[in-house]
Amino acid sequence: MERQNEAGLSGKVAIVTGSSRGIGKRTALALARRGARLVVTARTVEEAGPALPGPLAPPALPGTIGQTVKEIEALGAEAIAVAADLSSEDDLHGVVDAAVDQFGGVDILVNNAAVTVGYHWSAPLLEMPRADWLHHYAVNVHAPFTLMQLVVPSMESRGGGRILNVTTGSAEAHRLVEEPSPASSVRYYHGDETGGIPAPGASMNIPALWSPAYFSSKRALDRMSNVLAPQLVPKNVFIMSVMPGWVATESAEANHDLGDRQDAKMVPMDVPARILAYFAACENPLEYTGRVFFAERELAELGLETD
Repeated sequence: MERQNEAGLSGKVAIVTGSSRGIGKRTALALARRGARLVVTARTVEEAGPALPGPLAPPALPGTIGQTVKEIEALGAEAIAVAADLSSEDDLHGVVDAAVDQFGGVDILVNNAAVTVGYHWSAPLLEMPRADWLHHYAVNVHAPFTLMQLVVPSMESRGGGRILNVTTGSAEAHRLVEEPSPASSVRYYHGDETGGIPAPGASMNIPALWSPAYFSSKRALDRMSNVLAPQLVPKNVFIMSVMPGWVATESAEANHDLGDRQDAKMVPMDVPARILAYFAACENPLEYTGRVFFAERELAELGLETD
């Protein structure tokens, strides 16, 4: 990749989902610093109290959409907060309607929100309730699909736009999983024995595939973006997806389902936020549309510094 010039975003209107905290909040602030007007949306309107009891209850996390708006306004930018449950089609319409009513349209959509805690996040196949599986897809795939449908006409009427999706590196389809032959390339575990031939009760040792609903839904989001990109080029609308890496968000640090990954080196939230801001402002998005990018690698390759 060659670094492009970045245009200012003065007058541009951006919707950032899941922006009460984490990558979404940092991205909203990065866009505000460049002059964009923000529609901040998430479910969290009030500061959470103590975490609810129970192993599947999501932990209480800091941050609200109102707090994000206050920080944006402190930068001298404009923002509104719109509470929304992205699994609700009515709420999705409400977010876009608010953007149009308040600011006149939409130029940038950042699909950042996702199900990352609770809802049997790491449950295996036989323990995953269908309702929870569907909830992952409602938020991680169907909400971005509906929001894209809603904002593209506005983007086209305003001369074009950018759709930026936050995905995950673990959505990549590992060849080892798709094509486990030859058997010698897969190590099976059964009791104290290890070998290349499965035995009753054996399991495949494949790292980073502990959340079937989350990773498969993000893979669907990636592919959807890839196949929709050519349709949107004539409208001057471009889709870029960013794999943020293992990011030190409030959610990741509180998610006990992640097990050993809790001790892995985490990426600062400003890394993916900076790359998303770059794609929102770069002069020639046609070079990037329909592709998936790795935030840390691209940050280094382009020589970008975080805000």
